[in-house]
Amino acid sequence: MKSANQRRLQVLRTGLVAGTLASFASTGALMLCGRRDAGSMVAPTNATSHWLWGDQAFAVREPTLKYTAIGYATHHASAIFWALLYAWLHASRHPAQSVPAALASAGAASAVACAVDYTITPRRLTPGFEHHLSKRSMGIVYGLFAVGLAAGCLLAQRGRG
Repeated sequence: MKSANQRRLQVLRTGLVAGTLASFASTGALMLCGRRDAGSMVAPTNATSHWLWGDQAFAVREPTLKYTAIGYATHHASAIFWALLYAWLHASRHPAQSVPAALASAGAASAVACAVDYTITPRRLTPGFEHHLSKRSMGIVYGLFAVGLAAGCLLAQRGRG
């Protein structure tokens, strides 16, 4: 039986790994979908910085430290937040989750994140990339977010072996 501290460390480790992979996967989707939908690979990520810079962040289409770095850092922090919740609820199961189970639970977590992002979250704190992406592209972004969560969870489970 694991102690409470061991459990917390396991959740933290899983959340950091899964959040990082989810952030990378969904940012890749943001870049590719942004290029297709908005003609800019960084416009969706720049838009995420609107919580700090206001609506002018939606108009920036080139990479900048001010918008792109803050936008990515915000997206990454959000991914870590959701991954920590996911890890706390799903990722520490014994026996470890199968690939299909991890994908299903990560898909559910991503759907919850999307619902929260666009229903109860104040407008200033929404992701912002919806200003540049089609609904189809939004589905791809959240789908790859789920794949990253599942991959990170499975990787962290494998690491505790």
